Amino acid sequence: MKVVVLNASSRRDGNSATLSQEAARGAKDAGHDVETLFLADYVAGLLGDCKTCRDANGQCTIGDNYGELLVNHVVPADALILATPLHYYGMAGRMKAFIDRLFCYTSNSAPDGERIMASLPGKRVGVVISCEETYQGATLGLIAQFQELTRYNRQELVGVVVGVANTRGEVRRDPSNPLQRAYDLGRRLFEAHVTDYRLDTPRSNHVWLDDGTPANKSVSGDDALTSTPPAGSAD
Repeated sequence: MKVVVLNASSRRDGNSATLSQEAARGAKDAGHDVETLFLADYVAGLLGDCKTCRDANGQCTIGDNYGELLVNHVVPADALILATPLHYYGMAGRMKAFIDRLFCYTSNSAPDGERIMASLPGKRVGVVISCEETYQGATLGLIAQFQELTRYNRQELVGVVVGVANTRGEVRRDPSNPLQRAYDLGRRLFEAHVTDYRLDTPRSNHVWLDDGTPANKSVSGDDALTSTPPAGSAD
């Protein structure tokens, strides 16, 4: 599978980059083709008014390499690993601009919007975040945002790893061992069992079989079938 790692920080040796390196290493060790990119090389401008900022041929006039990033790297990817530091309790600006500018394609303002839009669903997504605060609530809003973005795009959010650090590289000292968790996220990017139950989703009372495999298939969104929910509780 093809995995693309997108780093939002301008620090190429920073903590979110360090986390993403471990996630990339895990994906490589699992046999996947991994490409690591920094958004600073591709995204310079914010989302504009597509009705006024496109040229006569409908092409974006923002002077950066966003189109190349999207068409040549993101579209062919089977999975994305998104890496960002926590900036004012949200994602870094370049990551937000990268996501915001998808609107030009999902709204069919761009000439190749249909092709880009068709490529978004089905991708697996892992997220790594570096955060200075040990306060658990610091990253909750950002994690919720990634949950909703992937849900909207019909993608599967496989996992989120938060590493606590500020000075370059000190995420390695975080006693919660986020580097190992990032590695595991990358290694299991296509194996992790993702379920999204609804009231009427048919499922077993068990989560895992005796051999450790999932008792229930991955179910998300409209894949949930109408059936009587099983009795029992999630004790």
